[in-house]
Amino acid sequence: MAELIVIRHGQASFGADNYDRLSPAGHEQSRLAGAMLRARGWVPDRIVVGSLVRQMETLRSMGYDNPEIHAGFNEYDFHNLLHTRYEGEVPNLVMGDRKTHFRTLRETIFEWQDGGLAGASESWIDFTTRIEDALTTATRDGAERVLVVSSGGVIGQTVASVVGAPPKMMMTLNLQVKNTSMSKIIFSGKKRFLHEFNATPHLDSPEFAEMLTYS
Repeated sequence: MAELIVIRHGQASFGADNYDRLSPAGHEQSRLAGAMLRARGWVPDRIVVGSLVRQMETLRSMGYDNPEIHAGFNEYDFHNLLHTRYEGEVPNLVMGDRKTHFRTLRETIFEWQDGGLAGASESWIDFTTRIEDALTTATRDGAERVLVVSSGGVIGQTVASVVGAPPKMMMTLNLQVKNTSMSKIIFSGKKRFLHEFNATPHLDSPEFAEMLTYS
């Protein structure tokens, strides 16, 4: 059976005017992830990345190029969802305090999943549908090892879908996904099986303990 490794992007710039860029730590996390795959002799036959800057920067810092780009692997637009919930007036604490931000985001995603936030740029159904389309494209015939660089929400939904978990499990998984973690899915045609979730072998040593991040 073929292997799909989905990697979350490296640490982005939380709280900055432009979140969609890697921090210096994010570039180093990505470099280490790429070095780990090469050390293991894991060579992808197909590389697919979302169109967000932080995703593409992660792939480049991993040492890979010439990917296919599929916007289905892009993260949900959390800025848009929060602005929709708060009618354009998101409290400063929500955007500036990490703990408050993620607690509020969790509540917002649950409302979105339940059919709320009607004015958002993307519905929950559209989000899950485009992920499935992206996964179908990435795992089409012709490759035995597929590398994808994506984001936490997409990975959370992918894993929840593969194991048949209820929708709200997506956010529980989303908030666990570490930067540059690797989740492995074994696939054959339309069949998919979770083999590994949220692994960071490239950071699993005292030397790199401080490199573990979640946003």
